[in-house]
Amino acid sequence: MNWGYKILTVYIIFIAGILLLVFKSSTQNQDLVTKDYYEQELKYQQVIDATERANALSSEVKFELKKDEIAISLPKEMTGKKISAHILLYCTADKSKDIISDQVTETGMMHLSLPSKNKGLHELKIKWQADGSSYYFEEKIMIP
Repeated sequence: MNWGYKILTVYIIFIAGILLLVFKSSTQNQDLVTKDYYEQELKYQQVIDATERANALSSEVKFELKKDEIAISLPKEMTGKKISAHILLYCTADKSKDIISDQVTETGMMHLSLPSKNKGLHELKIKWQADGSSYYFEEKIMIP
């Protein structure tokens, strides 16, 4: 085989590799975090204010990973108050693993059950309202 055929073979392999990469990348799932991203970005100052209110409390939101659930404990100032909470367990890799739960409590304790398929890196996002004020907590967690 002469040099011309070897160079042509290298070019063909290179082009086939590029085409394979283009095909593979076009079949990847590209989920957006939310469909109304722009509207939520405009309201982000409210999230900042709610985060500052949550940080001003006597302690942080505590959570404990158990076998099939997450036990969430709000700061002690929240006990005895009627709290309506929106919990989002956001899976950064797969939208189908997201868990959304709306809960009402007066004890400051909440539980979020976990399916067995939810393994990996997640973001725990909790928005809650108590006495007319809104609070926000966010934490990255690894579910083994």
